[in-house]
Amino acid sequence: MVPGQGERPGPIVAEAVRRAGLRAVVQAGWSELAVAGEHVLSIGEAPHSWLFPRMAAVVHHAGAGTAAAALRAGVPAVAVPVLADQPFWARRLHDLGVSPAPIPMPKLDADRLAAALRQVTTNPHHAARARALSARIGAEDGVAPVLDWLGSGA
Repeated sequence: MVPGQGERPGPIVAEAVRRAGLRAVVQAGWSELAVAGEHVLSIGEAPHSWLFPRMAAVVHHAGAGTAAAALRAGVPAVAVPVLADQPFWARRLHDLGVSPAPIPMPKLDADRLAAALRQVTTNPHHAARARALSARIGAEDGVAPVLDWLGSGA
């Protein structure tokens, strides 16, 4: 989520993935994030509900919808908030134990991102918390209380 700056984080991401010893699938998104590297696969649109459960971790901007998709998928996150509500949700993910401390976009560099990637993929606490929260979310019927309230004539 870097409008007009899709090329800026590309080399950072590629270098961080290399330093962390990982492989990455990078979704270009509407900001046209461009990442090239030996261990990077850049893709276009893909449903988060399909993609995220196949990942060891998800790096994202921590918008409410993307944060929710990662939680539903049961995978830990690295949050890189950019604007609006994203810093709030990034802190919330950290407080819930599914993410290391957020990396605000202006502070994003290969060292910080590589360290966060290593932490989120090697510390089993993050993955365990993500799976536990996913199970709780999956068991919740979020619509039922609203329907009950509407049906009560409140």
